[in-house]
Amino acid sequence: MEQGNDRKARRLTSAFVAAAVTLGVAGGLAALTTASSNAATTPGCTAVYSTTWDSGSGFGAQVAITNNGPAWTNWTLTYSYAGNQTLQNGWNGTWSQSGHAVTVANASYNGAVASGGSVTPAGNFTYSGTNPAPTSFAVNGVTCGGSTPPTTTPSTTPSTTPSTTPSTTPSTTPSTTPSTTPSTTPSTGGGGGGHVVNPFVGASQYLSPDYTGEVNAQVAADQSNPTLAASEAKMAGYSTAVWMDHIGAIAGDAGSVHHGLQWHLDQALSQKQAGTPITFEVVVYDLPGRDCAAIASNGEIPATAAGLTEYESQYIDPISTILANPKYAGIRIVAIIEPDSLPNAVTNQSKPACSTATPFYETGVEYALNKLHAISNVYNYVDIAHSAWLGWSSNMGPAAQEYAKVARATTAGFGSIDGFISNTANYTPTTEPFLPNSTLQVGGNPLDSAKFYQYNPYFDEYDYDQAMYTQLTGQGFSSNIGMLIDTSRNGWGGPNRPTALNSSPTTVDTYVAANKVDQRPFRGDWCNQAGAGIGARPTVLPYGASNHIIAYVWIKPPGESDGDYVTATHPHGDPHCDPNGTNTDGNGGTYSTGSLSTGDVPAGQWFAAEFQQEVANAYPAL
Repeated sequence: MEQGNDRKARRLTSAFVAAAVTLGVAGGLAALTTASSNAATTPGCTAVYSTTWDSGSGFGAQVAITNNGPAWTNWTLTYSYAGNQTLQNGWNGTWSQSGHAVTVANASYNGAVASGGSVTPAGNFTYSGTNPAPTSFAVNGVTCGGSTPPTTTPSTTPSTTPSTTPSTTPSTTPSTTPSTTPSTTPSTGGGGGGHVVNPFVGASQYLSPDYTGEVNAQVAADQSNPTLAASEAKMAGYSTAVWMDHIGAIAGDAGSVHHGLQWHLDQALSQKQAGTPITFEVVVYDLPGRDCAAIASNGEIPATAAGLTEYESQYIDPISTILANPKYAGIRIVAIIEPDSLPNAVTNQSKPACSTATPFYETGVEYALNKLHAISNVYNYVDIAHSAWLGWSSNMGPAAQEYAKVARATTAGFGSIDGFISNTANYTPTTEPFLPNSTLQVGGNPLDSAKFYQYNPYFDEYDYDQAMYTQLTGQGFSSNIGMLIDTSRNGWGGPNRPTALNSSPTTVDTYVAANKVDQRPFRGDWCNQAGAGIGARPTVLPYGASNHIIAYVWIKPPGESDGDYVTATHPHGDPHCDPNGTNTDGNGGTYSTGSLSTGDVPAGQWFAAEFQQEVANAYPAL
């Protein structure tokens, strides 16, 4: 992935309550249980109704039904609305409505529900006036009765303020104070049915045979260094994303080591354990005019009206058709939506290619979100770049507005986005352990005034994600949104990593240089970075259930190149990948690209020297 301006560096809770229940606009729950004086011997069901989004004129609803009696071979859910709620579409069942009454019959793939098992049909509705929750549910004629939820109105009204054009001057003060406590605890989920808050909790993770094959081939080649080979071999046991970075990737390119989407999903089914969902990460990355400020990862589709049609019909539609296949319903599909796209729409409007591409980015992302959100086991995570790109308040606020603008345009509104991901295919550390305070005064100046940070107050992804969470929820996104961090190559271990605080330097630049774990010469360097190492392993809830960061993931497969550069033997490439090239910071500073000098490998292809270095410099060590 590419970098585009001087500050850019690459690229329900299920609470079963019997008495007091509430209903809100985002993740509100109405829990109803079988009423009986002898619950231990009387079979029945539990139904938990929740709204997943509410725009004031439309909403999403899901009903988690649990079988408390003998196994079902088929099921039919019935309930009624008191208002004028009108069904638009539904999934995880066959939905119909007659007057106020709603009926949901099982789909062909989820009719069998064991005793104690559950299933979660969901749908989208329109309404006007109030949106009272239904008060009674039945499954196969058995009433799941209980308490009646109070009627509530939306707690927030979506803003209609359009996105603004960001300033390009870094601010010295963060625009928000990061929040640290979300309003809900993520659900642990079940067997893959329904749509949970955190798709990673309670699930296994897909291991791509393509990536495993690349790793194993490198291990075989490095047998002369048994210590290195032993560490490399461990990499085959970690989940990495599958990239749909061109139309041909959907079916799989002939002669490529990378198979198509359906093949990978079939492999995920074979890896899935009975009764346990499995997560599968796929990168959706082929917008018209993709990476408008880049070269190495420019896309195949032009930023034109015809290009947008091609993107929708030849790229998104085939992907969504494959993902919607009922046989994949037990796979929690985590879709990483268009890295670098909307950030370019925020910061690079001075570039003609970006100003031309922006409306196609916005419409294309909207279309992708609509198609993918309609599939109940797909989870949409939209790329928010990283702290070194959008960390300035002059970028962060407008970025949150841009994401809200696109979300509001979708059919499901804010509900179309499950969360956001930062650091996709980038090298920014998750934390800077010896630089926790960006305003610390050294020599009479704050640390963020150092040339490496240029008054960007966010030094790492942890603090950046917490601040972005606050900005995004402030724009109207649900408090349930989850934040992901790509930690595949941001470890920065090895001999150059500081091991203790060095407080002796007396200027901000020398203090930062002595204590930062990020070893890039310039924070805007992004291509095949020398000295980089594997970061934290894919981890669920790395900071516990009360934190907004719900998982570490490896979206960029370690060992695959970021891009090549122009040489005498081939004309294609990006100067940012040239180890003899330079990057500039916009303030007169010129720096090395920081790129490895041991290869010139096209983006996405295996780069042996890079993989060897990343394994050797892993932090924590492999």
